[in-house]
Amino acid sequence: MDDKEQVIKHLEITQGVVNRLAGNSFSIKSWSMAILAAAIFFIARSNGSHSEYLILVFLIPIVGFWLLDGYFLWQERLFRGVYDDVRQQEKTDFKMDIPTQFKKDNNKLINSVCSLTLGVFYIFEMVFIVAVFFMLRGTE
Repeated sequence: MDDKEQVIKHLEITQGVVNRLAGNSFSIKSWSMAILAAAIFFIARSNGSHSEYLILVFLIPIVGFWLLDGYFLWQERLFRGVYDDVRQQEKTDFKMDIPTQFKKDNNKLINSVCSLTLGVFYIFEMVFIVAVFFMLRGTE
């Protein structure tokens, strides 16, 4: 295998990692939406009794999913950086050199967790759960 074919193969492997991470992120969002649906069902079914505890029970996993989704987004960004580094090489040693990506200012975990797309998605879910609680509480 010549050098160019090795670089192409390395790019394919790196792209596979990025695709898996994106798939994991999608799965996390799907599970989070399932939690949202269950939260609405249980809060509505409780008729206001102990709903405060139900809100906490459902907000905690949503925050956990948010952090996990942010982690996957962070890893995806790091591997996109690896992809970009490999793309510029003439020859490759098939290293997935993540430590060089850590040094870049925009590649921090907190930046991924607090990204606009994740923030809007998960804050909307949390606000929706709290809004359903207060709407049902007002009907008592």
